[in-house]
Amino acid sequence: MRYEVIVIGAGMVGTSIAWHLQKNNSNVLLLDKKLPGSETSYGNAGLIQREAIHTHPFPRQLTEMIRVLPNQGTDIRYRIPAILRYHQALLQYWKYSTPASVKKIESEWQTLIEHCTSEHQTMISASGADELITRDGWLQLHRSEETFKEAQASAIDAHNQGVEHNVLNLEELKAMEPRANFDGFVGAIHWLNSWQVSNPSSLVKAYAKNFQDMQGTIKENDVKEIVKEADGWKITTDKDTYYSDKLVIAAGPWSNDLIRPLGYNLPLFPMRGYHQHFKVTDKNTIHHSMFDMDKGFVMGPMQQGIRITTGAEMTTMNAPKNFGQLQTVLKLARKILPLEDAVESEAWAGSRPCMPDMKPVIGPADKHDNLWFAFGHSHQGFTLGPMTGRLVEEMIHDKPALVDLAPFSAQRFSN
Repeated sequence: MRYEVIVIGAGMVGTSIAWHLQKNNSNVLLLDKKLPGSETSYGNAGLIQREAIHTHPFPRQLTEMIRVLPNQGTDIRYRIPAILRYHQALLQYWKYSTPASVKKIESEWQTLIEHCTSEHQTMISASGADELITRDGWLQLHRSEETFKEAQASAIDAHNQGVEHNVLNLEELKAMEPRANFDGFVGAIHWLNSWQVSNPSSLVKAYAKNFQDMQGTIKENDVKEIVKEADGWKITTDKDTYYSDKLVIAAGPWSNDLIRPLGYNLPLFPMRGYHQHFKVTDKNTIHHSMFDMDKGFVMGPMQQGIRITTGAEMTTMNAPKNFGQLQTVLKLARKILPLEDAVESEAWAGSRPCMPDMKPVIGPADKHDNLWFAFGHSHQGFTLGPMTGRLVEEMIHDKPALVDLAPFSAQRFSN
């Protein structure tokens, strides 16, 4: 069968693109080796982060680099094979992380984040998924007076961009989450207009079901070959062959593998995260996700249990799991909450797609007509999926874009 558009990638980004296209009267096939919500979109902290107006630059201060070097941190770890494989992208990442570059990058990044909750709400309402959403924010915990003061100053600046917050002292923090032990902490920022999702995978699946209700098609196939033909695209998979007029690559960290045979090689690199759930009891019940800012991990209430999510590990896509970072995180988390019975026999691990300038690629390819890219959202693909979906639909149907798309062009790496 022939489709108007094939979208490859069934995470939050790909599913949102397919949804927007189908809603605007396209004939769309959503194609991936796993069904929607089964990969990276399953394993995140479950936050739609309206407050995430700042990027995560490469450490440039000597003290910070020395801190990371022993490779024992809870926020970031690395493996030497990954450093060697992605050294060119990492060098670009370091170059883009000067204060002047970060200031410009963040001004562009913020144009996307500004619309994240409103664009999610459009899809939440259409999908009937409101029961998965809690709109009373999350808690950013601080152990250091220095980082707490810096966070308060940053939060005041963020208020000018529509980000709402409260500053909590220890007594106020304990009143909000009485089951938690906050010994060693000095206070918290309560981000008010970011949203919690009780089951990220279920939200993606709800969007996908609504896409199907609009007569969109989903196929669980492993793409083997992409060929440009005179009248469109031919996609050969392990199960079938599909044809389309237009093609969107939104396969997250796997995107480069798909576009490299077409002559593209963008500086995309993966960052891995781990999580594990623990059974909820009367002793560990919490109502807000809590981010330990100084240690770099998240504790959040999910349908599956209390989810403990690590920071990032710089590794290759197919490297074996290494639970050292998670085990260190769990030692810290258990001092805050009594976590006894794990839900899964083995922790989840998955990779997120990162670009060296900390911005996603959203735009047309330069070597082929009717080919678009949408990947590289780093840790914010879940937050920015619906916004990206809207932008790709606007491009494909030649509509005025909601934001300036030039900063997200794939061609920005051509030089």
